[in-house]
Amino acid sequence: MFYFTEVEDYIRVEPRLFGIPTIEAVEKQLRETYANYYDKELGKVVSVIDVLSVGEGIIIPGDGAAYYNSRFTILVWKPELHELVQGIISEIANFGAFIDVGAMRGMIHISQTMEDYVSFSKTNTLTGKSSKKVLKQGDLCLARIVAISHKGGEPKIGLTMRQPGLGKLDWIKEDSIKRENEEKKAEREGLREAKEGKGKGRKKK
Repeated sequence: MFYFTEVEDYIRVEPRLFGIPTIEAVEKQLRETYANYYDKELGKVVSVIDVLSVGEGIIIPGDGAAYYNSRFTILVWKPELHELVQGIISEIANFGAFIDVGAMRGMIHISQTMEDYVSFSKTNTLTGKSSKKVLKQGDLCLARIVAISHKGGEPKIGLTMRQPGLGKLDWIKEDSIKRENEEKKAEREGLREAKEGKGKGRKKK
């Protein structure tokens, strides 16, 4: 889930940025400091949006940098259980696939890629035995977060596509067209049966 978050913190501005306006120096330092930053409570910082205020600078003896108490707004993405995410298959492995979901990367086990027995091929694709569905690098997919582990640095995100309405976007589109055709067919058959029923009723009279 994406959030706009307001943060207040002392920002260490390095001496190499002293020659430019303070607010600009703080903004440059923020973008460097929070690049690829992740916090379990905050989430993954996507971008520094705006610097709201910058206080007086503080110098600490023995440190050539200056510290500015600053308020700023950031855009973060925090993964949440059961959240739907759309992403691109970035890597196929014999145990499953990795999906780039924008700010982070999730992993989907081979057993969770589709409702079928799935095998890994030498061409780096995952193929369903009965459905013949193929999952490869670059495919756009819709998945659901089913596990989040915070061991180590960034969290490990577990995904599934074995639920109705999930999977490769092409599969979802094909299933939608198939359902629409089946509904239209059932509607036509219902109308035909209704007409036949009326015809029989008139003959009895």
